[in-house]
Formats: sequence, structure tokens, C-alpha cells
Amino acid sequence: MDTTAVSHEDAFIKAGTLTEALPWIRRFQGSIFVIKLGGNAMVEDTLLDAFADDMVFLATVGVKPVVVHGGGPQISRALGDKGIASEFQGGYRVTSTEAIPVIRDVLRDEIGADLQRRINHHSDLAVVLNGEDDGLFVADRRGAVVDGVEVDLGHVGEVVKVNPREILRLLEGGKIPVISSIAPNRDGTGLLNVNADAAAAALAVALGAEKLVLLTDVAGLYANWPATDSLISTITVSELAELLPSLESGMIPKMSACLDAVAGGVPKAAIIDGRLAHSLLLEAFTTSGIGTEVVAS
Repeated sequence: MDTTAVSHEDAFIKAGTLTEALPWIRRFQGSIFVIKLGGNAMVEDTLLDAFADDMVFLATVGVKPVVVHGGGPQISRALGDKGIASEFQGGYRVTSTEAIPVIRDVLRDEIGADLQRRINHHSDLAVVLNGEDDGLFVADRRGAVVDGVEVDLGHVGEVVKVNPREILRLLEGGKIPVISSIAPNRDGTGLLNVNADAAAAALAVALGAEKLVLLTDVAGLYANWPATDSLISTITVSELAELLPSLESGMIPKMSACLDAVAGGVPKAAIIDGRLAHSLLLEAFTTSGIGTEVVAS
């Protein structure tokens, strides 16, 4: 059987894809991308391997990726193994005193170390950190408003200060920082569990990033959920601020992070479907893009 024609067709498609990517690669060379990894992309081996490949690809073509990761499913499992209940309010995990060390260890020693291993399969690039390292993050305790009522979230915080010095040093050395969002409390009373979306946004602003990308379990932001034909491809900060109160609780931290990043000077923030392998490359290096992009105006 002659398969030459089929092979040539596949090669032409690949060549076309590379050609389309070229102007975007040239545009973003030397730029910092902050990428928040979450959702199913964190629990499926094939997606994790594809994500690791994408990080190495970005670094290879001259983009400087910084990974901030969550770990909801793994944290819930570890807490359950220790008999610690998991509860969510307003899209945030209620975090008890006994939960904090479990969360810290799972994020750094399990998830961060696994991402490091997958990225370093290609080359010695990934470095694992959290908000405690070199004063990267400082946080204040925060609550949440649910149905108009203030809710105590326990040891949950929001970033109030970012020291990007170590991250910039690693990027200049060609490394890929892999960061979890546990942060010391500004009042010195211990550690706080910071939402990874919010931490990624604060870090993107402090680094002067070109782009913030959140990988999650949805295709993007919908104007009329669950109508899947209402996916919003681009939305401005003012439009998002108006829409934000009507969103489902799980989407509010993600879209708030996008809003905060762009309002803080990051040119673009995007939420994309982490269930699709290489969705990040599609978002960054194709004309049509993917998911929902938040812009200033």
C-alpha cells in the first residue's frame, strides 16, 4: 500500500501550523507567561505530560514560562485520608489549622515535585518553590461573601505583597519556576492557603508578564451558561466587572484573577480548557486562539 500521499498531507498540515505560529513566537520571545495549572489537567497523566512538553516548548522558543499550580483533588484526597473534612464556600476551600501543613506538603512535595520530574524529563529546567521561599508572597487573612453573608474561611489568605526577585533570577538563568500558593501571614501567625488563581494574577502583575493563562475544566467564560453556544471569545475589564456578580461561585475566583491581572497592567489574561492537550499552545501561537481572553478595552 502506498501511504506517501497521506504522509505528505500530514506533513503539509504540520508545516502550516508551524508557519502560523512563527509570528507569534517572534512576538513573544523574551516575554514572561504566568500559567496557572488546575482542574483535570492536573490528574490525567497524558495531559500532565502534554503540559510539561508545552512548558519546555515555550522555554525553547524564548518565552519565559512561570507555572503556578493548584491541587484541589489531591488535597481533598490527602485531607480525607487524615479524617479532615473538605468544605468550600464561595469557591474557596475552608482551611482549618490542621489542614494547612497537609495542603503545603501535598502542593510542594507531591504536585510540584511531579511537575518538576515531568518537565525535567527533557532537560534540567524546573525549580519547585512556594510562597515561603525568599519572601515570594506575603498574605493577609480573608473571608468570602456568600449570598450576602460574610463567611469565615479559616486559614485562607490573599496576597498583599510579592517579591519577584528569585523568580526573575531563575528566569534569567533559563529555568521554569513551579510555584504553589501557600504564603506566610503578614502578622507572623503562620501560613495561609491562597487561591492559586489569585496568586498567579498577583505574580503576573509583579513580574510584568505579557500574559496570564488559567487552565481549567471549562472551555472559557459563557455569557449564558449552560448554553454552550454563548462562549465569549474576548471581554473587556469593564464588561467582566459588570458580569462578575452573576457568575457561578466556582468561576468567580478565576475571572476575578483575570480582571485583577489586566487591571494591574498585564496586557492579556485568558481562561482556557485544560482538558485539551496543548491548548496553551493553541491559545498563544494561533491566530484564532482558544477560550476567553480578557483585555483592558
